[in-house]
Amino acid sequence: MHLYHEFINMMKTLNKELDIVPLLYGSLGLERVTGIDFSPKDIDLLVPQVFLEEKWNDLKDVIEQQGYQMVDLREHEFKKETIKIGIAYIEDLKPFADVDYHNLEVFEDSGARYYLLTLPDYLKVYNKSVLDGYRRTKNNNKDQSKLRMLNRLMND
Repeated sequence: MHLYHEFINMMKTLNKELDIVPLLYGSLGLERVTGIDFSPKDIDLLVPQVFLEEKWNDLKDVIEQQGYQMVDLREHEFKKETIKIGIAYIEDLKPFADVDYHNLEVFEDSGARYYLLTLPDYLKVYNKSVLDGYRRTKNNNKDQSKLRMLNRLMND
């Protein structure tokens, strides 16, 4: 749960300093939606594209003020001790997996606001992810096992 607490602290900061509500994505987001431990290794966030383009310096500064260092500009990846945060833009959800990000539910925890995908949304995302050769190789087919789990949950 250390990773989730770090996420909550970062959300409070991003909500307050930049007035944005990011989407918790990846394994940590899937863990929150399903209640199943996927042993996430990092925090994946999706933010409006404007924060990765015109407002990149503002976003970068706020994250670095929390003790993170940028380790990969291309991937928008930051690291603090053993915790990594990767950031992409939320607008990519529609063309990538046909997920309508305009109607996502806002969640609140300890004063932090963020979005989560639904189970059907995650099913769409992982169905697309398993087709990506880079992700398949990088993740040792972990996406495939998540997809199997999602299919079981959707059919229960």
